[in-house]
Amino acid sequence: MSTLLTLHCPGLAAGRDAQALHRAGTPDFFGWLEHTRAAAGCTRPIRLTGTLTAVEPGTGRVVGERHTDELPDRALYKACGNRRAAQCPDCAWVYAGDAFQVVRCGLTGGKTVPATVARHPVVFATFTAPSFGPVHHRHIPRHTCINRRRCDCRPAPCHARRTAGTCPHGQPAACFARHDADDPQLGRPLCLDCYDHAHQVVWNAFSGELWRRTKQAIERHVTALSRRRGIGHVHVVTDSGKVRRVPPVRVSHGKVAEMQRRGAVHFHVLLRLDGIDPHDRHALVPPPAGITADDLADAVHAAARQITVTTPPHLDRPHGWQVAWGEQVDVRRIGTGDGDVTDGKVDAYLAKYATKSTEVTGHCSTRLTPDTIDAYADPEGDHLARLIDACWRLGRPTHTPTSSTATPTGERQGHLDTEPNPYGGLRRWAHMLGYGGHFLTKARRYSITFGMLRDIRTNYRRTKDSTADTITVGALAFVGSGWLTNGDALLANTAAAQHRERSRVGREELAHEAWSGVAA
Repeated sequence: MSTLLTLHCPGLAAGRDAQALHRAGTPDFFGWLEHTRAAAGCTRPIRLTGTLTAVEPGTGRVVGERHTDELPDRALYKACGNRRAAQCPDCAWVYAGDAFQVVRCGLTGGKTVPATVARHPVVFATFTAPSFGPVHHRHIPRHTCINRRRCDCRPAPCHARRTAGTCPHGQPAACFARHDADDPQLGRPLCLDCYDHAHQVVWNAFSGELWRRTKQAIERHVTALSRRRGIGHVHVVTDSGKVRRVPPVRVSHGKVAEMQRRGAVHFHVLLRLDGIDPHDRHALVPPPAGITADDLADAVHAAARQITVTTPPHLDRPHGWQVAWGEQVDVRRIGTGDGDVTDGKVDAYLAKYATKSTEVTGHCSTRLTPDTIDAYADPEGDHLARLIDACWRLGRPTHTPTSSTATPTGERQGHLDTEPNPYGGLRRWAHMLGYGGHFLTKARRYSITFGMLRDIRTNYRRTKDSTADTITVGALAFVGSGWLTNGDALLANTAAAQHRERSRVGREELAHEAWSGVAA
């Protein structure tokens, strides 16, 4: 049971405190704290059991062997690694830091990425979903505040249309309210029956394919522009020794998906122009001088208007659905000029939303099953219940005969088999309102990878904690998840929070001393 729940129940809180006191009174308490330090801040750590073997890296000789039964709690603790802040704040904090580094290195270089990428043209584009029906929204026509984080500007009326009347279902087609930022009505349809919930979940499911084709269209547009300006293709040598003729410009991207309050995803994308080195096709070099960030922005707008995806036929809609971008496609340059956004703001912005999910809509369940779907889906319920119901209904399996050869008795030979269902993923991702893509993706050459950052962190810990020239090889198996008691969770999370606070204060002190030395 989560420790957050015990805060609202005095009986459970008393039991948690007794468990914490019992653990703190054991002789090996500090050894237990050190043992759980790697996963101390995790809400639901993974418990592993097995054998840990110390091996010399040069000779392979086994130096020592230890079973997890000899460790505290007879298990090894590992952080869950969940990126969602609503599920595990500590692991999401680590993920956000990694996401920041992935995005940052693609803009300024570092960690195997050359610093010259900072001179490449970059734009920051936002692609939104189209309208599936009018929803309550908050809009400020003109900001007069100094700090947007503490904005107190008065919003405009939601849908101020005096002649709108009512919709076919008898609901008002206008809303004159000036919604606050935390108003639960934001993102909710004005009329649930008029809103196209099926189209929205299908758009979420196929938005990844829409982005893939849009990226291809952007590259084609830039290549055609290069050709018109007399910038020829480049001949490069592949790894197999063959010579290929490739376009002179490559577009690398880093993309973060953000869930809107209405339950539709939109994408924040960093697009960077790279050149091609004829002698090293893997090198990151500046693009030709004839292609600028403005040209890249024009390519983004052209591709967003041009690309649409027609989904496969469905039993409920034989002609499929049209999947296209909404009208609000915003493109800004990354730089220091007027109207540009800075790379520091973009890094923090994308890292923040990399840990978000459907919490903004009010839904935060895990993967749904036939046993749990009835608690969330309702075709006559609220907005979220109808979206989840649309996912489950459209993702139902379809069966068709594999052979059309008929026997004399009229029966079909062969057996009924399930054909690949392009909408089958809607059920798997019903808890994500149909969206099954990763929330942070990038091109191969844009930046470093999360795996590289994890390896760096692992090697640092091994070097820091190692007392001998050995490596540890584990033969471990999953035994469970979560802390054994609420008291253990309280002690481990408190110790981790204190450690993070000391680290933060230490960094601030070092920065203050460095600034004082410069000022002196």
